[in-house]
Amino acid sequence: MVFSDLFFLFAFLPTFVVCYLLAAAVEKGNTMKNLTLVFFSLVFYAWGEPTYVFLMLSCVVVNYVLGLAIDSARRHRRLALAVGVACNLGILATFKYLGFFATTLCSWGIAVPVPKISLPIGISFYTFQSISYLVDVYRRESPVQRRFAGLLLYISMFPQLIAGPIVRYGTVADEIANRRVTTDDVAEGIQRFIIGLAKKVVLANQLSEISDQLLANGLADITTAGAWIGIVAFTLQIYYDFSGYSDMAIGIGRCLGFHFKENFDHPYCCRTITDFWRRWHISLGSFFRDYVYIPMGGNRSHQALNIMVVWFLTGMWHGASWNFIIWGVYFGIIVMLEKYTILRSRFLQRLTPLLHIYSLLLVVAGWGIFYFDDFRSLRVFLNAFLGGAEELVDFVSIAALTDNFWLWIVALLFCMPLRRWAAELLGKALPKKSVAYGLVVFTSRTIFSLLALCASVALLVGATNNAFIYTRF
Repeated sequence: MVFSDLFFLFAFLPTFVVCYLLAAAVEKGNTMKNLTLVFFSLVFYAWGEPTYVFLMLSCVVVNYVLGLAIDSARRHRRLALAVGVACNLGILATFKYLGFFATTLCSWGIAVPVPKISLPIGISFYTFQSISYLVDVYRRESPVQRRFAGLLLYISMFPQLIAGPIVRYGTVADEIANRRVTTDDVAEGIQRFIIGLAKKVVLANQLSEISDQLLANGLADITTAGAWIGIVAFTLQIYYDFSGYSDMAIGIGRCLGFHFKENFDHPYCCRTITDFWRRWHISLGSFFRDYVYIPMGGNRSHQALNIMVVWFLTGMWHGASWNFIIWGVYFGIIVMLEKYTILRSRFLQRLTPLLHIYSLLLVVAGWGIFYFDDFRSLRVFLNAFLGGAEELVDFVSIAALTDNFWLWIVALLFCMPLRRWAAELLGKALPKKSVAYGLVVFTSRTIFSLLALCASVALLVGATNNAFIYTRF
């Protein structure tokens, strides 16, 4: 089950809302609401993974017991933390990387059996959340969760369960037991959900048809123009797909009284690759910064090594394939070079347009490495991308531009902070506390949300390409 699905929108979500409101009516506190949310979260996960829901429950049990041990122990807190981190990483390694390691050994001539293990949805996200919980309890930065249902709610909460963002326990620790929902929360949450839905259905799904046509189905005869148009389409697709999911997760959470942190900040407006990764998948970047980079020494010692380790792990986190590792190392090298060149040069920092072009070119090339999980296809793509194709342009690539002209325009425009700019312009024209200002904001948001919802539902009828890219990770 995914958010951009008619069954979720018109069956699961309304049923959940009704039951949640009934639970709120029965009790003034949050106990019944939490139990309702846990139940529907387990149903949501079991809908696509009926067996692996028990794996997730086992993970919660282990982290619950070890969290209590870390909090209460005096002499063996570090041991309990080490066991907890090892258990979480062991689960992740077994289900995500065991087959990859075995296949790699076989390719090196070492005959080992290759297990056929399907990847549980969302395992990369809930294991990282579990690790952050244990580490924060160990550091005394977050209180231990003494109720099993509370920890189960934190790890299994369906809004962010299968594709993030990676929510720190400290962000929602107080809201699990003590939260209140205002009308502003509901209004903002609904609008945020609709925006995310439109990003996925109206933009990402349509862009995926272009990228698939040129990069997946037409790779054998790809031209240089086709390679560029296809990978730019994927560059926009993956942004709208993943940020759309994050928007929907943040929106649902907001309606329930949870305030998840932002996961994207217009990453394609970056000036450097370092800046790009401060804006893209912010929750993952902050996880590696706080739990890997800084503990290893951060900027204080062995900075280059620390950067490369973080980016190797970032590539590994995205998938059990060599292209993801190369992709991570590729960005790690660029970030490391920027630390000693661009970011240290005041003259280069003034060249904003050139820096922006430089960053986008490297990001687009990086998505090419990310897209192809076999080296033969990657070589064909890179050859065409760098101008080595037999033909420069063809009818298919031109048609991909002209037939989708307005899709390209809208997709490019909404990469920019249009809402922020519009608010600034309106703030200059009208006093922010005036009735007219509030009326303009309310009317424009309502009209935009209704149009986006209608367009999304219309496109969902009969749609087949609906899976979120990051559910694979």
